[in-house]
Amino acid sequence: MPKSVHIKTFGCQMNEHDSQRMLDQLAELGYAPAATPDEASLVIVNTCSVRHNPENKVYSFLGTLRPLKEARPDMIVAVAGCVAQQEGEKILQRERCVDLVFGPDNLFRLGEMLAEVAGGRRVCDTHWAEREGRVQNFVPEEWVERGHVEGIRAYIAITKGCNNLCSFCIVPHTRGREVSRDPENILREARGMVARGAREIWLLGQNVNSYRVSPDYGFYELLRGVCRVEGLARLRFTSPHPKDWNNALSDLMAAEPVICKQVHLPFQAGSDRILKAMRRRHTLAEYLEKVAYLQAAVPGVEISTDLIVGFPGETEEDFERTLDCLRAVRFSQVFPFKYSPRPGTEAASLPDDVPRAAKESRLARVIALQESINAERQQALTGTVQTVLVDGPHPRRRGWVNGRTDGWRAVTFPGGARPGDLVRARVTGHQGHWLLAEPEPAPETAAETPRETTHED
Repeated sequence: MPKSVHIKTFGCQMNEHDSQRMLDQLAELGYAPAATPDEASLVIVNTCSVRHNPENKVYSFLGTLRPLKEARPDMIVAVAGCVAQQEGEKILQRERCVDLVFGPDNLFRLGEMLAEVAGGRRVCDTHWAEREGRVQNFVPEEWVERGHVEGIRAYIAITKGCNNLCSFCIVPHTRGREVSRDPENILREARGMVARGAREIWLLGQNVNSYRVSPDYGFYELLRGVCRVEGLARLRFTSPHPKDWNNALSDLMAAEPVICKQVHLPFQAGSDRILKAMRRRHTLAEYLEKVAYLQAAVPGVEISTDLIVGFPGETEEDFERTLDCLRAVRFSQVFPFKYSPRPGTEAASLPDDVPRAAKESRLARVIALQESINAERQQALTGTVQTVLVDGPHPRRRGWVNGRTDGWRAVTFPGGARPGDLVRARVTGHQGHWLLAEPEPAPETAAETPRETTHED
């Protein structure tokens, strides 16, 4: 079978970014993408262990690979990402179909590890890269110029790891302590991406706004630097932490037209008692104060969030505070999760004392409330004119295109716009989570518009 790879990705945008980095390396080794595992000589499962459910899905997916491996023993099966870092050799012991296990810090050693597997070894590499000081250019120099570009969008990891040690979160255990990349290293990657056609850049990090390389250069300064990259139309970032968000960042969003008026700001729970148990290092009042300032400084800003229901000790009264926060902020999008203990975290030692039925009921109430809020927000956009960055043609509606607003709302409208175009479109309605729109007529050209009379005339 020709060399081909299928990557199954679980989890967050950072995992998607890592998967693309793997594809780039494998392309240099002669691998072509395969649509399904059946067509692949190499299958990589890129894993997430932030919640228990994605971890279960990983082992379920590996179960589907067993008969393929039995039928084609030469097929290589690899497990990457956070579950790989967390479980290590246990995966090789539990799943005989797996040949290679490696953690996030070993991403750029993929070619070397595959050579070891080809030599007949089963390999597990979950060692940590050295972290000396705050700054580490964890993207090798030869890959800076070949960044992760998907169509009109590009993604840059500016930090790796996390120092927050929230009591429920496994990220510091699977991605390590936080390091930041040198700003010129990042800016060079950004310039290269724009030169290759990227119109929008996403800055990525487990706690992206804790980026700092010196007392005088942090996330604020980096944002300003990326805004100056010539040819860049839009700049986004994910995910900031509320404790590191400040009014200066809100003011910068208002002042810089390149920075999109959209932010994902997880609050996790509405009860201060639960927030303290989560070790989030902020109160609900502090969160709401920062959000209120942001909404005043950046009218129409779209805010999304994460939240957890059923954390150990959460009462019905605690949960009601979470619903109060949804009503107060009126988020554009909410990603709610039922609490599940993660191995090695502080919260795992607490009794998981909220019954499953209560967790499911609370989750359903969050979803129902947010659906009603989002429908009202969608309806309120009817009649407004939005600037849409076009992604490409609609997959089913002939003559229509899809795109995203500055606030990351999905839009579809008719016309011949091309990917990367910025189009002003008037919203005519909505269908589910999609806005429907009509392109605004192009402004009159200078030749058609009477020129202003000046003193020299």
